[in-house]
Amino acid sequence: MKNNKTLYLSVLASGVMLASGTLNANTHDAEAAIERWVDKFEHSTLSREEQIKELKWFAEAAEPFRGMEIKTVAEGLTTHQYESDVLAEAFEDITGIEITHNIIGEGDVVNTMQTQMQTGRNIYDGYVNDSDAIGTHIRYGTTINLSEAMDNEWADFTNPMLDLDDFIGIQYTTGPGGDIYQLPTQQFANLYWFRYDWFTDPELKKQFKEIYGYELGVPTNWTAYEEIAEFFTEHVGEIDGEKIYGHMDYGRRDPSLGWRFHDSWFSMAGMGSKGLPFGNPVDDWGIRVDENANPVGASVSRGGGTNSPASVFAMTKAVDWLHAYAPPEASGMTFGEAGPVPAEGNIAQQIFWYTAFTADMVDPEVAVTDDEGNPKWRMAPSPSGPYWEEGMKVGYQDVGSWTFFDSTPEDRRTAAWLFAQFTTAKSVSLEKLIEGLTPIRRSDIESEKMTEMAPQLGGLVEFYRSENESWWTPSSTNVPDYPRMAPLWWQNLAPVMSREVTPKEGLDDLAEALDNIMSRLARADVFDKYAPVMNEKRDPEYWLKKDGAPKQRLDNEMPQGKTMPYDEMMEEWQEAGSS
Repeated sequence: MKNNKTLYLSVLASGVMLASGTLNANTHDAEAAIERWVDKFEHSTLSREEQIKELKWFAEAAEPFRGMEIKTVAEGLTTHQYESDVLAEAFEDITGIEITHNIIGEGDVVNTMQTQMQTGRNIYDGYVNDSDAIGTHIRYGTTINLSEAMDNEWADFTNPMLDLDDFIGIQYTTGPGGDIYQLPTQQFANLYWFRYDWFTDPELKKQFKEIYGYELGVPTNWTAYEEIAEFFTEHVGEIDGEKIYGHMDYGRRDPSLGWRFHDSWFSMAGMGSKGLPFGNPVDDWGIRVDENANPVGASVSRGGGTNSPASVFAMTKAVDWLHAYAPPEASGMTFGEAGPVPAEGNIAQQIFWYTAFTADMVDPEVAVTDDEGNPKWRMAPSPSGPYWEEGMKVGYQDVGSWTFFDSTPEDRRTAAWLFAQFTTAKSVSLEKLIEGLTPIRRSDIESEKMTEMAPQLGGLVEFYRSENESWWTPSSTNVPDYPRMAPLWWQNLAPVMSREVTPKEGLDDLAEALDNIMSRLARADVFDKYAPVMNEKRDPEYWLKKDGAPKQRLDNEMPQGKTMPYDEMMEEWQEAGSS
């Protein structure tokens, strides 16, 4: 492959038609378009002159591709809708490249991506795919290694102002060898959400302390979370004549139920190993790897943690809390249906709440904002389970990231790479953050604009400014084939949530299914590197008696409940962020 523009310029010079025909450069007034769009991209950490400089680079770099029609795809988040509705139009005006940025379901994104990887047929020229699939991308040899491409064929098409060090999630899209495979374009975490107005109500605080013997506040362990859920559901019961609940979750037999668990629920309980960004050797799926990053098993009998005592505890609590403390209809809800429920005003707290729903929570019309539009709620660090130890990840972050495949023709892939960079460029990224509230750049989250917005965002800015934000991470590089393995979670755990089987039975089935997939992948010899090398099965006690994960069952899984005042917690986070 060429490492500069020569290939594309020669194509144009030879008269070969691009996807939608050639376009006379004289008809494309890039400078006028740049001036128009800089006015619209009012908020940026760049000066106006720097914005113009960056956007001019895009116009010049895109010259070989003017007139092309490119198709990219992302899941249906507010951030990606903004990319589709606003940034695609801006990119086309400035570069002359027509972008169709399709918005489809997350499961459809994964399935389409898997089809392209398996068949080699180009379906989309670029994908926004969660970094949870990083283990897949580093192994199959079909995903473009961005580090190598930026040094070679994309050397002339990589924005000099890209500033990879400014991306807060770039470590999650990096393989064990240090190469980057995906470019982050949105990021959100699962945190603890609660009604600040109820938790600071003097009468409710007094009542809680009389019953439980400690202060009502942000729970720092799962015992306190459970007791707060019980308090609001059973002892308070209703507020202002409305039935209230102490917990919110979802349990429908649906692919989104898998996200509920493999997106770090067990690591929140403390199932995995110490280490950031991913537990090593046992990750948040319970998959163990050897010293060469080869997966060796998920079941305890092979040294994994998927069906370990910590996982059984975590699964038990998920089931018990759903049925005891959440609205009855929650059991039949999916992720998308359950997400907006706390905004309706009858939920006291949610241990597993995605910050992607922040935009829905700040609308002045919803029940959880006051007359002035200020939030009655806050987000805070998630409480840790009894198996958690210092040095482990605390929770999950979703990092939707641009991903490219070698099955896409090189010119189309390069044009899509330009659009990917455009959607993450400093000229536009702060406006995108304001719209979708899914930060990707440190410079944006530290900006004066976000300081101004912070009081209306319930702790989002404070979270991302804290150094402790790094304790929330996506799925690890231990997962060798995300598209094949992710469905196993909801298929095996849905019967647990509906109480058709016990947590132990469901997790044993899941661990065996994960091991079977990895064993088949090992036999198929489909990976370029980091292939599974499965451990032989042993008596589980062999592994449980060793230090670290998988861990023996604790004698007391529900120690004394502990809470912390929210304002004190935020002070600590702000101090951590400024240190």
